[in-house]
Amino acid sequence: MASSLSVTGLNAGYGAVRVLEDVSLSVEPGQTVVLLGTNGNGKSTLMKCVMGIVPTTAGTIVAEIDGERHDLVGRSTEAIVDLGISLVPEGRRLFPKLTVEENLLLGAFRPLARTAIAQNLDSSYETFPVLRERRRQLAGSLSGGEQQMLALARALMSAPKILLIDEPSVGLAPVLVKRTIEKIKELKDRYQLTVLMAEQNFIQAVRIADRGYVIVHGKIAFEGGSADELNNNELVRKFYLGL
Repeated sequence: MASSLSVTGLNAGYGAVRVLEDVSLSVEPGQTVVLLGTNGNGKSTLMKCVMGIVPTTAGTIVAEIDGERHDLVGRSTEAIVDLGISLVPEGRRLFPKLTVEENLLLGAFRPLARTAIAQNLDSSYETFPVLRERRRQLAGSLSGGEQQMLALARALMSAPKILLIDEPSVGLAPVLVKRTIEKIKELKDRYQLTVLMAEQNFIQAVRIADRGYVIVHGKIAFEGGSADELNNNELVRKFYLGL
């Protein structure tokens, strides 16, 4: 059963600095929704709010998983992961002095995932064959593209229903960005995931997006009901396409 995510009237920040103001967005079951914005506009903060890492000051965050509604505000990050929500953080945040396989096993902390560690590990290696080859190599010695694969695979080790992906293109060469975006679509289809992806590479992001939002200075400036609407929006054309 597909899962969904809904954010309504969200305010959040750091101390006296407000980063998000009255942010509302939704990700319907089985969709890939892209949150577009340049650096410093609140994309990562929104992701961290969903995961319970940054507290909110107003608004609601609701996930529906396997037909059951869950209010995420006030829950711990561990409890949110246990529900079946996983984050691939910006910058990958791997454990560089642990091996590839050790990093993957740490992704299986969720109780439900522990019962299928061997199966999920095999699936990760099948999806990313290079990780099988590098499984005893230290994560910090991998290339940028390989590290991004590992970060994605580690998130999948928790057997999530909703996957949040924060800036997957950061630090990657253009050809690797294209491959990474294509792999995200492949994973979404294979595992029947619901995906919210924060990204500033507009051209690559809209290739796999069902629809999306543009966030500017912590507020949703535009909601596109389709990739075509995003492509044809004046705000997007000005800030992302230089037209």
